[in-house]
Amino acid sequence: MAVAIASALDKDMAGRPLFRGVSFKLERRDRMTLAGRNGAGKTTLLRMLARETSIDGGELVLAKGTRVALHDQRPPRERSLSLRDYVLSGCRDLVALEQRLRESEAEMAERPDDAALLNRYAVAQARLEHAGGWDWRNRALGPLHGLGFSDASLDRPLEGFSGGELTRASLARALAGDPDLLLLDEPTNHLDIASLEWLEGYLAELDAAVALVAHDRWFLEAVGTSVLELEAGRARFFPGSWHAWRKESAARELELGRAIDKQRAEIARMERFIERFRYKATKARQAQSRVKAIERMDKVERDPRDQRTLGFQFGPVERSGRLVLEIEDACLKIGGRTLLEGGSVWLERGEHVSLVGPNGAGKTTLIEALVGRRPLDRGRLKQGHNVTVGYLSQHSSELGSTGTALDAAQRATGLTPGKARALLGRFLFAGEEAEKPLDGLSGGERRRLSLAIVVASGSNVLVLDEPTNHLDLDAREALEDALLAFEGAILLVSHDRALLDAVGSRTMALDEASLRSYAGGWPEYLRAREQRREAAAPRRARPAGG
Repeated sequence: MAVAIASALDKDMAGRPLFRGVSFKLERRDRMTLAGRNGAGKTTLLRMLARETSIDGGELVLAKGTRVALHDQRPPRERSLSLRDYVLSGCRDLVALEQRLRESEAEMAERPDDAALLNRYAVAQARLEHAGGWDWRNRALGPLHGLGFSDASLDRPLEGFSGGELTRASLARALAGDPDLLLLDEPTNHLDIASLEWLEGYLAELDAAVALVAHDRWFLEAVGTSVLELEAGRARFFPGSWHAWRKESAARELELGRAIDKQRAEIARMERFIERFRYKATKARQAQSRVKAIERMDKVERDPRDQRTLGFQFGPVERSGRLVLEIEDACLKIGGRTLLEGGSVWLERGEHVSLVGPNGAGKTTLIEALVGRRPLDRGRLKQGHNVTVGYLSQHSSELGSTGTALDAAQRATGLTPGKARALLGRFLFAGEEAEKPLDGLSGGERRRLSLAIVVASGSNVLVLDEPTNHLDLDAREALEDALLAFEGAILLVSHDRALLDAVGSRTMALDEASLRSYAGGWPEYLRAREQRREAAAPRRARPAGG
């Protein structure tokens, strides 16, 4: 039975069509991923499904009694609540269900033969059992642990949590209420790799229909069962995995390119005929017929918005010494907590090294020390011969907050206005967009601006802290291609496993104040991690006499 059926949905924004004719059906255990460029309407469609945004055309039908939960990037409004109470506030349906069951039990004591009453009680009881029975509160709080919260944090007020923690709390709240239709907008934001892996497993087993927007390619592949592509104001539904859709989409794009080239060649031939014979009496009628044929022709074209794609590369770099960065016997502390004790970090010329670890382990603090932005509590930092470091911080704080995108680019690079504009144009800041004030830039725009500055720096060592934050899929893949071709050394902090898999040739893992180095990239690290877990697991006792 379908949980949701959308038929020819239309939506307008600011008086203009956003999309037209969006249709799909979702059943339990369907997990539909939404694909499309920024601004295509993915978040708007999720809010339409949640009845938070109006539908301008078409019909949306939800099964009777469908419980809908939406997680998006809006922070919690009520900050005085404890984490526990905030998450359980997403379970009001279950609280009401408990109350109805208790009232029905009292009524059944008086009317034990009332068949309608007994049936209502059975339906309500089955619903509560689906959510975990009378112990549903403990089950509802389970996602908090999977998303990295400890028991000690349950009774802390929300006002004491960071923005990233509040985003994870919002996700836990959406999962807690046992929804029939779960709507997730960028659920992977602010999740470390352990939480990502937990969420993938949780959604794969969830008895609900799911529609989601995400830019984490491994997550999309692990979770999705279908794709709804929003492109040029229209929708295309693809039943199948995310990678199968990408393959089909690439083939379709290739075919579109061929069709455009073929039509352009045909129009060029007709125009040449027209130009040659327009004024020749014996051919004038044929020339005029070709003019009309061109006017009647349905042009095969791309949506103009699809022409804007991010593509860049790093230039040649100067040769550095063999050892470019090193910290020996390091100790790092923050707020009285030891993040690293006795660790050593090194980066050699041309190496592409990934630094991984759970949220809060100290990865950002470590690389800030490595690039000289904060002192070590103990240890020694060495920088090799002829080394220039390009640093990209997690929140693009190096941009500052005053002036325009063009001002920030000039401040950081020393380029002339013309050359700075040319640089920004490669990163999708064309024309007046270069004059946007920094405090008005979106997260994705700030990230693209920071990348532009790093590319222009000519650095032979890149230290990148979550470079894919706020980037869409095309931008992530453009960054991946540029890093793969980069001739210098890279130290990369990221939770984007596709990027780690493509770029890293060695992996360092920071956890519980210790730092380990693993030869090989992401796959080799995963194998080593599983071996460590198996070795640490308690061995089963052998039976007597065995």
